[in-house]
Amino acid sequence: MESIIVFLPLILVMGAFLFFANRRQRKALDATIELHDSLAIGDRVHTTSGLQGTIAAVTDDTVDLEIAPGVVTRWMKLAIRDKIVDEAADADDTADEASRDVESSGVELTKE
Repeated sequence: MESIIVFLPLILVMGAFLFFANRRQRKALDATIELHDSLAIGDRVHTTSGLQGTIAAVTDDTVDLEIAPGVVTRWMKLAIRDKIVDEAADADDTADEASRDVESSGVELTKE
């Protein structure tokens, strides 16, 4: 009976570690599934091998990437690491948000 009481804190710590490790892994898996479900024709993506391309076609398990004009290769969806976000579009969105913030604050900026 005493030996169980001695090991109880160790078992609880190990159980908590396994719970949080599994939770983190599940979140990463959910993010990957969401990325693969959101792939559409015309999206620019990175593969796990570092190749960049534009999606030309999407099926359940594969994507066709155009890696150069007229050069299309077939990849498993699992090889897609992330989408390439257009920096110019992000800069435009940021500028639009900043101008809206200035307009809504009621502060007028003038250059002297």
